[in-house]
Amino acid sequence: MQISKIPVVALEQLQNNVFLLKARSKELAEKSSPGQFFNIKVSDSYFPLLRRPFSISNVENDILTFMFDIHGEGTKLLSLKKEGDNIDLIGPLGNGFNLDDDFDTAVIVAGGLGSAPFPLLLNKLSKEKKVKSFVGGRSKPNVITWKLANVNIATDDGSIGFHGNVFQLIKKHENIFTENKCKVFACGPNPMLKALQEYCLANNINCELSTECAMACGFGICQGCPIESSDKKSPYKLVCKDGPVFNAKDILI
Repeated sequence: MQISKIPVVALEQLQNNVFLLKARSKELAEKSSPGQFFNIKVSDSYFPLLRRPFSISNVENDILTFMFDIHGEGTKLLSLKKEGDNIDLIGPLGNGFNLDDDFDTAVIVAGGLGSAPFPLLLNKLSKEKKVKSFVGGRSKPNVITWKLANVNIATDDGSIGFHGNVFQLIKKHENIFTENKCKVFACGPNPMLKALQEYCLANNINCELSTECAMACGFGICQGCPIESSDKKSPYKLVCKDGPVFNAKDILI
C-alpha cells in the first residue's frame, strides 16, 4: 500500500456526465495493472470522510487516467479538479485481470461505466490477440466506448445499436465462442455479471469479472466489502483485497 499526492494534468468531459481525470506519476504508472484501482481522497477537508475507489482506466507514459461520473458529493468535488491541483490517493490496490491465460480472442463486456478499466487492458494486451467488445447502456448517452476496439453496442431503449441488453446482444454473436479460443473480461452491473457468469460456466468459457462494492479502507482492514465465495471452506472474499477481479468460478453473484 502506498499513499501518494500527484498532480492533475487535465480534467476532460468525455460525454454527458462522464469525466476523465488525468494525473501524473511515473512511479504509479509503472506499478499499475489492468483491473486494479486507487482509493482517492476527493477533497482536502474531512468531508466526505471516506475515500472513493476508482479503477485505473488507462496509463500512457507517466499519465494515469481515471473515468468517473457524477453521482454524489464526492464525485462532484472530483469534477472540479483542475490542472495543477494535487490528488491524494492510495494504490494501486487489489488484483487485476490475468492476461497470461491461453486465449486468442479477448471478449470485452461492459455495462455503463463498466467500460472504465478496459482501455488499459487493451493497452497491455499482446498485439497478437484479437478483440471483440460488447458495450451496453440504458440509452445512447450511457454508452461508453472510449478507446475500445471492434465495438458492438446494445441499448435498453434501442436508441443506438441492438435493442436490448448487452447479454442478449452477446447471445446473438455466440458463434464467436465456437470459432475462437476466447476469454471474457467483464465489468458492469451485477445482473449483467450474473447472467454472463452463468452462461460462461455452463459453456466452459474462461471468464473474469470485475466487481464493484462500497469500500472504506480499500485494502482489507475494515472487512467492509465482502462477496460470497463459491468455496464452502472460505465462505466469503473481500472485493478490495481478493478482487476486484475474480474468475467467474470463484464467486457467487
